[in-house]
Amino acid sequence: MPEGVRSKERTGELAYYQEKEELMSRDEMTALQSERLVKQVAHVYANVAPYRKKMQDAGLEPGDVKGIEDLHKLPFTTKDDLKEAYPYGYLALPLSQCVRIQSTSGTTGRRVVAFYTQHDIDLWDSCCARSIAAAGGTNEDVVHVSYGYGLFTGGPGLNGGSHLVGSLTLPMSSGNTERQLQFMTDLESTILCCTPSYAAFLGESAHDTGVIDKIKLKAGIFGAEAWSEEMRRDIEKSLGIKAYDIYGLTEISGPGVSFECSEQTGMHVCEDHFYPEIIDPATGAVLPEESKGELVFTCLTKQAFPLLRYRTRDITMLTRAQCSCGRTLVKMKRLMGRTDDMLIIRGVNVFPSQIETVLINSGYPANYQIILDRVNHTDTFEVQVEMTDEMFSDEVRVIEQKEKALLAALKSMLGISPKVKLAAPRSITRSEGKAVRVIDKRKI
Repeated sequence: MPEGVRSKERTGELAYYQEKEELMSRDEMTALQSERLVKQVAHVYANVAPYRKKMQDAGLEPGDVKGIEDLHKLPFTTKDDLKEAYPYGYLALPLSQCVRIQSTSGTTGRRVVAFYTQHDIDLWDSCCARSIAAAGGTNEDVVHVSYGYGLFTGGPGLNGGSHLVGSLTLPMSSGNTERQLQFMTDLESTILCCTPSYAAFLGESAHDTGVIDKIKLKAGIFGAEAWSEEMRRDIEKSLGIKAYDIYGLTEISGPGVSFECSEQTGMHVCEDHFYPEIIDPATGAVLPEESKGELVFTCLTKQAFPLLRYRTRDITMLTRAQCSCGRTLVKMKRLMGRTDDMLIIRGVNVFPSQIETVLINSGYPANYQIILDRVNHTDTFEVQVEMTDEMFSDEVRVIEQKEKALLAALKSMLGISPKVKLAAPRSITRSEGKAVRVIDKRKI
């Protein structure tokens, strides 16, 4: 078993990647968090101009934050802040000390670029290693990573975590299902990492092609999109595995910010690195544990891109109820929604404003509808767009050409291909109140 992985007898043989941190007492964790927060505040005040200005505007100096109990004094950070400061405004170290970037998919053409030192990558990898160990992973496993690689954080995060655990890592990336199943059977993959919808599709394909009996999977680590308990059970039955949830976001680091254990009742937050709060999304007031509200994270140990009180817009709750796995890390419950209009479709973040931008730039009126559904555990995504009188034609060939051109423009903006349906002028239902732009039929 590689260094850092330990077994502990409680309700069974349970593995931890970093046992000291994962089983730390509340007093020890609070002291560690306070020490790290004080250093982090001083670091960002000295090196990040937007934070220095925010704190000065609030009448704060670094010395006013003496521990985690003072965190509420600090101003929030939002995605709009990061977009306005693109690309280097929140960079806390010289580029010469950074070794990598990752990026969000971008809204209205402007992305959030996150910077990493080698230290930042190492701590991110260790958080992903915790998730793999929590799913039963050891150096005897074959970890099959079917998240996308590149600017998306899914593939690189689980890849690094698998290396730390000492598992054989298959960097498959997404797509090419035939090749996925070939490697899965030939190399006897035991842990699958991908979106839950792709896991469901892999299970269906394995049954259809008759290779399901050759698959040796025991566990799956699935995230990047919303999924239900019903979907979890279907995947577990289809692939013969135990399915674990994982959470992360590019702005904070990537997957591994929190992860599920064998109890499957929520995700343990790596709170020694990322301090969580739940706030009232309307007032910003910090809510007590077990309250439903907006999730906020503060990076305690990141060097290059350390965000303070970042509003994720995700709705959930925190609990410190005793967990049978033995971990004392606080748990966040399954996400319950968003406070903004972001949609997660096949693991990709999509904003209606992105679609509207493409339509306007392409000469279409801003009267459209986004239709979402889920068929066989896979998201369907259709954009219905009205044509103007000048655009309209009764020739099928002309309409198909326009749909093809609009599809290409949307794919370029979103990084995902919707089905495009052009509608006759004035055919999409009008509303006397707020326009209904999104019809989400998915049961998540």
